Amino acid sequence: MKIKQVEELVDITRKNIRFYEEQGLLTVGRSENGYREYSMEDVKRLKQIRLLRGLSVSLDDIRQLFSGKYTLEDILERQLTHLERQKESLDKTQLYCRQLLAGTPRLETLDVDGCLEQMDKLKQEGVKFMDESHKDSRKKKQQGALLGAGIMLFLTLAPVAAVFGISISTREHIPMWILVAFTGISVVVSVAIVAALVGRIKEIKGGEEDEASKY
Repeated sequence: MKIKQVEELVDITRKNIRFYEEQGLLTVGRSENGYREYSMEDVKRLKQIRLLRGLSVSLDDIRQLFSGKYTLEDILERQLTHLERQKESLDKTQLYCRQLLAGTPRLETLDVDGCLEQMDKLKQEGVKFMDESHKDSRKKKQQGALLGAGIMLFLTLAPVAAVFGISISTREHIPMWILVAFTGISVVVSVAIVAALVGRIKEIKGGEEDEASKY
């Protein structure tokens, strides 16, 4: 069956299905013409993935389960332990927020140094706070895409600028067909680069791995 049918049967987006394939969680056969051909076993596997992701089981643990390294019992026990730790951490974070709220604090008079010191103590006890050093991976991907597109545009437009520059500086007449050809090719390539950049930015904003984490 085709991916559109799989989307309807499993209620998982095409993007996530592709993502799970890339992660090695799903191996899809190919038809004679080279197109992906999904089977009911693939549908079953995707439903298993959706269930496990709904329980917040990590992709790595799912991979180990499918490879036979772990059993479902192993995975669920590990997940219960992980969730208990998360719950304990969340409870302590809530308690700390209540302690701050009880003092009816104002930002201007808040003992920030004391609060940070208390947070450090809680971290030592295993409480997880937001990592202030964490960098948004999507932002890094966007910057990489912009940098790559910028370099490609430069390499595309630089020869055209060089040709016009030589023509002006030497006052030599360059055949019109050469100028038109250089300009036309550069414009077409530049438009293609920009279109690819826009598509990549949309894909990054669409979520990729983050989108799959919903399941």
